[in-house]
Amino acid sequence: MTGSEDSHEASRRTYLKTVTAGTIGLTGLAGCTGGGGSEATTTTTDATTETTESMDGGDTTTEGESSTDYKPLEVQHWWTGGDGNKAVTALFEGFKQKYPDIKLKENPVPGGGGTNLHTVIKKRVLNNNPPSSWQAWPGKNLQPFVEAGKLKDIGDSVWSKNGMKDAYLKGPKDAAKPGGKFVTVPINIHRLNNLFYNKKVVEKAGVDPASISKPSDLVAAMKKVENNTDAVGMAHSTKHPWPTLDLWEAVLLGEYGRNTYQAVAEGKIAENQQAVKGALQTVKDYKQYFNEDNGSVSWTEANTKVINGEAAFYQQGDWAAGMYRGQDGFEFGTHWDQVSFPGSKGVYAFNMDSFPFPKNNPSPKATEKFLQYCGSVDAQERFNPKKGSIPPRTDVPKDEFGPFLQRQMDDFKNSKAQVPSITHGLAVAPEPLTGMKDATATFTSDWNVDKTFQQMKQAFN
Repeated sequence: MTGSEDSHEASRRTYLKTVTAGTIGLTGLAGCTGGGGSEATTTTTDATTETTESMDGGDTTTEGESSTDYKPLEVQHWWTGGDGNKAVTALFEGFKQKYPDIKLKENPVPGGGGTNLHTVIKKRVLNNNPPSSWQAWPGKNLQPFVEAGKLKDIGDSVWSKNGMKDAYLKGPKDAAKPGGKFVTVPINIHRLNNLFYNKKVVEKAGVDPASISKPSDLVAAMKKVENNTDAVGMAHSTKHPWPTLDLWEAVLLGEYGRNTYQAVAEGKIAENQQAVKGALQTVKDYKQYFNEDNGSVSWTEANTKVINGEAAFYQQGDWAAGMYRGQDGFEFGTHWDQVSFPGSKGVYAFNMDSFPFPKNNPSPKATEKFLQYCGSVDAQERFNPKKGSIPPRTDVPKDEFGPFLQRQMDDFKNSKAQVPSITHGLAVAPEPLTGMKDATATFTSDWNVDKTFQQMKQAFN
C-alpha cells in the first residue's frame, strides 16, 4: 500500500537526503563497478550480460538480444504482502502470458515502506548494475537519476505504443517525464484529496459532508459532530510527519486553489506566505478535534476510529478504503462514504507507482516489452482492482472495479486538472521535501505556524 508503513517516515527522510547528495555521485561515479555491500550481494542477478555504455552515460547495447532471444528481465519492487503483492502477481502473470519467451526474475526488496528498495536501487545505479526496471514513484522523485543521465528516453520505444499518449491525462504524463522526456511508465493512481466519513456519525450530527465548501468550513462541521455525538471530529495520526503534511497540502489545494498549490510546490513559499500560513493555521484549528492519541497511533490505527464510529472524518489517500473493504458490515454508501476534500472538487491530487527504464540496462528489449505491457489496458485492468487503485489510462473498463473505485475512475476521467503530490515527492524534489517533512515534524510538536513557515521556506534554499 503506497505510503502505508509506520517506518516510512524516518527511513525515507534518511534516504532522500542520501539520494539527493548522491546526485553528484551518480555523475561522478558513473564508471564504478562492483560495490560489495549487502545490497549488491542480495541483488545479484541470474543473468550475466556484456554491455557497452556510451561515454556520456547513454544507451546500452546488449549483444545477442533479439525479439526471439530476450535477456532475462529483472524487476524489483517492495510489494511483498497484502494488496500490493496480489496486484503485482496479477501483473506478472499477465506479462508471462503475453511474452512466454521472456524469463522474468522477480527480485523484491521488502521493508521500510519502500525505503530499503530505494537504497538498493541507488547503489545499483551508482555501480552501473541496475535491474531491468523497478517500482518507483515518478515525478521529481526521479529527478536525481534524470539529472545524472541515468534514465532512458522512452517516448518512441514505449510511449508511442498502445495509444498511451492519448489514454493518459496530462498530470500523469507530466509526472512520467520529470526532465521533459518520458523515462517511466505509471501503472496506477492513488488519490490524495479525499475526505472519508462514517455515515452514521455525520447523519447523527446533522452534517452533510458534500455541503462543506472549503477546508476552513470543516471546523464548524467537526464542532457539530462533537456537540451531537460521542465521536471526535477527525481521525488523525501525528506519529510521523507525512499524514499531517498530506492534510496540509489538501487544505492548501482546497482553500487557495491549484495555481497557489503548484507555486508552493515549486518553492515559492515566501511569495505565497498568506496561503502557506493560512493552511497551517487551519490544520492547527483541526487539532482540537483530533483523537487524543493522535501522537501515538499509526495512520491505520487512526483509520479504525472511522470504522468503529469513534471519528467522523478522515483525510487520507484512497489506500484507506482498502481497510474498509476488509470489514464485514462496513459497506460503501451505507456505512462509509467519501467526497473530494472541501474546495478541491474537479481536481485530482495523486500519487503513482511506475516502472522506469534505466540506461546500462541488462535486457533492453525485454524491458521495452515489459514497460509497453505496463502501459496497456490489460496490465492496468489486472493490477489496479487488486491494489485498490485506479488505472492512469482513462480507457480501462470498469467492470472489475468496485463501486468506490468506479467513482474515483469517473472523477479522474472528468477532472479539470491533476496535481502531483507534494508529500510523496511527485511535485517536490527529494532535498526540499526532506526539509518540508522536518518542518512538519516540528509543527506537530509545538504547533507554531510562524516557525513552521520559516522552516518550509528554508527547505527550498
